[in-house]
Amino acid sequence: MPKVRVIGGGLAGSEAAWHLAELGVDVDLYEMRPHNMTPAHSTGLLGELVCSNSLKSEELSNAAGLLKEEMRLMGSLVMEAAEAARVPAGSALAVDRHEFARFITERLENHPRVNLIRQEVTQLNPNDGLVTVVATGPLTSKSFSSVLQELTGGEHLYFYDAAAPIVSADSLDMSKLFWGSRYGKGDADYLNAPMTEEEYERFWQALVTAERHELKEFEREVFFEGCMPVEVLASRGRDTLAFGPLKPVGLTPPGWSGRPYAVVQLRIDNRERTLFNLVGFQTNLKWGEQERVFRLIPGLERAEFVRYGVMHRNVYLNAPAVLRSTCELRDHPGIFIAGQLSGVEGYLESSASGILAGMNAGRRVRGLEPFSLPEETVFGALMSYVSYEGKENLQPMHVSFGLLPSAAAKGGKKQKRLAQAERSLRVLATFLNEHDLGPVSRGHEEDDR
Repeated sequence: MPKVRVIGGGLAGSEAAWHLAELGVDVDLYEMRPHNMTPAHSTGLLGELVCSNSLKSEELSNAAGLLKEEMRLMGSLVMEAAEAARVPAGSALAVDRHEFARFITERLENHPRVNLIRQEVTQLNPNDGLVTVVATGPLTSKSFSSVLQELTGGEHLYFYDAAAPIVSADSLDMSKLFWGSRYGKGDADYLNAPMTEEEYERFWQALVTAERHELKEFEREVFFEGCMPVEVLASRGRDTLAFGPLKPVGLTPPGWSGRPYAVVQLRIDNRERTLFNLVGFQTNLKWGEQERVFRLIPGLERAEFVRYGVMHRNVYLNAPAVLRSTCELRDHPGIFIAGQLSGVEGYLESSASGILAGMNAGRRVRGLEPFSLPEETVFGALMSYVSYEGKENLQPMHVSFGLLPSAAAKGGKKQKRLAQAERSLRVLATFLNEHDLGPVSRGHEEDDR
């Protein structure tokens, strides 16, 4: 059986390579790091997380929680790594970044059907007969971006994605901080910095007037709403943050007679609890400005920034024009697009697209037609959404219950979402069983190498 080529060793590429290998297909997995680094990565590990260590909610009434369960049903390597590297985060799933990426790297390096090649791919011939999964991510190199542009026959869309700063735990003034849950859900796994109205006003004024990194002349500011820089969000109005990422719902500091005006939350970033991520503080401020402004937050007056917030150019394809819901290019059968290149947004969504692309690349190399996931599943609904031919001006999209068909259920929104989730998992389990694709069926293929 011919090999499949996977280009890119991020979350999507790692999932694609893993699923191909588990289905009995030999894989050449190309990753340019560490020889060629991106502006956001710091290691050569596969599956490195660059923006946040959170994989969002575990609750089935949350679309991200449902997607996790769908991925587990499909035998996700990312979910296996997340369980191995989990750190406390209340009702969310957060991981130790290094342990998470190291787990993925070791599993793929040690798989007998995966050949990891540490070099950049600069050419892609759609007529060479090689089934290929392209998962080069939102930080696709300039040279390979040109290859994709030529392949798809159109301009790329793009947006800017910003990462939040990380501070060291021993530099925080714990007398001004308190432990609590996020929005009153789950365990008290977040550090909270409460603000009076006066403290918030001073912080907001400094934030909206702080100096930002200048963008190059040929670049446009196109911000994705789901990862909006905190200074851009703050510029929309004085209380935008107080009613958004800094809203003090369910948080009463010890010794306070009333609710704070705003609360900044810090999430555990590693298993040792020595690092904390500023929740919702993706930013494009200059590094010196980040120190000046964010040290106005109570408890962070002497914060040591072990990683500053950064912003980078993210690339993705105009999926409705070029992509099928199978992850395969419309005009080039045998070439699959996975990850944020495909128009999905988020760690989980990117990983899930790698699973689907890997499964379908395995079918294509066997001479079978690729499949689309049922639209009653949350990821099937997302892929249908981003690849719908009639759509214009695509922006990257997260999974959402709004993409799913409604489900009859008594009660409020949560009960209806749970009914949708239960249907989704039931439909997916049946679908995987019919196609012999569940994790239980893996590894039964004959060794035909």
